[in-house]
Order: sequence, then structure tokens, then C-alpha cells
Amino acid sequence: MAVTGSAGGCPVCEAPVLAGDSYCEACGHALGAPACASCGAAAVDAEGYCERCGARQPTGRDHAEIVLDRAGAVAVTDRGLRRSRNEDAVALLETPDGAVVTVVCDGVGSSPRADEASAVAVETASAALARGVPHEEAFELAGRAVAKLATSLDDAPACTYIAAVAGRDGGVTIGWAGDTRAYLLPSGTPLTEDDAVETGEITAWLGADADDAGPHVRTLPPGTTGLLLICSDGLWRYLDGYDFPTTGTPLELAREMLRHALSSGGQDNVTIALIPLGEAHG
Repeated sequence: MAVTGSAGGCPVCEAPVLAGDSYCEACGHALGAPACASCGAAAVDAEGYCERCGARQPTGRDHAEIVLDRAGAVAVTDRGLRRSRNEDAVALLETPDGAVVTVVCDGVGSSPRADEASAVAVETASAALARGVPHEEAFELAGRAVAKLATSLDDAPACTYIAAVAGRDGGVTIGWAGDTRAYLLPSGTPLTEDDAVETGEITAWLGADADDAGPHVRTLPPGTTGLLLICSDGLWRYLDGYDFPTTGTPLELAREMLRHALSSGGQDNVTIALIPLGEAHG
């Protein structure tokens, strides 16, 4: 028996479908697809998009926290209030010799599958840095991994990039490309400069369509103390005039900064990594 209308027809085109049909004969939509978190239609395709309203579906990355108990470092990432999914990605790990490695990548929203770009870049670079390779090599490996996601230059996932390695003695190296930033707390001293023009358009990223330029690299001397903050623009766009919190554990501080970003508008995904330096490290 044919079923018509929105109550039982095709969730995309509403054409009549027969009980037991696998596909809509009118538009080809696969029946029995997952329901869209935005419009409710059972129309989510294999790529995670709703074929009715076009919304990208949320994932398990919507909110996540990482805590390294021994080193005291933490990372928090959140979808924010205005985005359908989290296209930021973060890694935080401790090496056998006690160094802490973090990588934060922000998917470029104008590129396809930006969440895949940030995820593969974070995974590749963090593993390389944990092996002890220099920032330039880790950046190159991450760039190759992101470039492999592209089917053409017109279909090139992309992400910005920042990575930090903090030794137990307080010595820190930071490598970055794009507009993801690093600060030294409690003073809030900026440690990086943006690859961006006055319009806000970024000029450096990872992806098949990126230039071959390497990352900026900065070294902080052994004995540096404080908290190293690595964050995506979902936080730093709200930092003008902000008084960084000074009391609480690193996780409590990260959560407080996330609350600030969300209460200020939460326009973008938010990722925050905090690494204690010097005597506080480990």
C-alpha cells in the first residue's frame, strides 16, 4: 500500500513510498536514514548532512574534556552555541620522559569536511611530536595527511594549526599556522601572531590548496613558569578586556573560560588547552 505525505512518505521529497521500499523512486533517497537533529526528518546521508534542510549533524566531539593527572594539563573542546558540529580537534598527551604535547586544529569553515581535516591533523602531528620530531616535520606530516583527504583542489578540506611541547624544566616550543593562538597566564601575554589580514581572512592553513610555507616556531626558555594556554578563535575573539581567572585547578579554569566564551555569544567552536609550566608541571 502506498504511503503519502509527511506522515509516511519520503522524508526528503514527500513522494509516496511503499512499505518495504529501501529507496524513494522519485528522488533516490535511502529510506530509513537517521533523523536530523535540526529538522527531525529521517534524511541524514552517509556524510552526516540532512538531505532536507542541509544541516550537518552533531557528533561525539560536541563536548569533550581531557585531563592528564600527573602533568596537571587539561583540554576542553565544545561545539559552541551557533555551529551544528564541532570542527575543532585537540590532542593532549604525556611522553615517557614527562613532556606534554598538545595540538589544536580549527577546521576552516569554508572548506568541505573541515572536521575531518582537523581530526587527522591533530592525530598525525601529536603522534609525531610525541616521538620527538621537530615542529617543522610534524607540521609537514600533518599537512600531507590533510591533503590526502582532498579529491581535487575544489574539494580540499583545510584547518589551522597550533602545537606545543612543554618539557618538565619549563622549556616550551610552539609551532603554528593560521589564527589559533597561545598565551602565557596569569598575565595573558600573547605568544603567537595571526596568519590573517585585516578582514580576518586567514593566510596560512593545512590542506591540499595550502602554500608550502612552514610553521612559525617560537621557543620559551627553561624555567618559564605559569600556565600555557592554547586556544581556538572560539575563545580568543572574546578575550579583549577579559580578566583571566587566577584561582582553581586547570580544569576549573578551562571550564570558566569556556563559560565566558559561551556567555559572550558562543559564535564558534571553542577549544582550550592549559599546560602548567615550571614547578607546577608534574
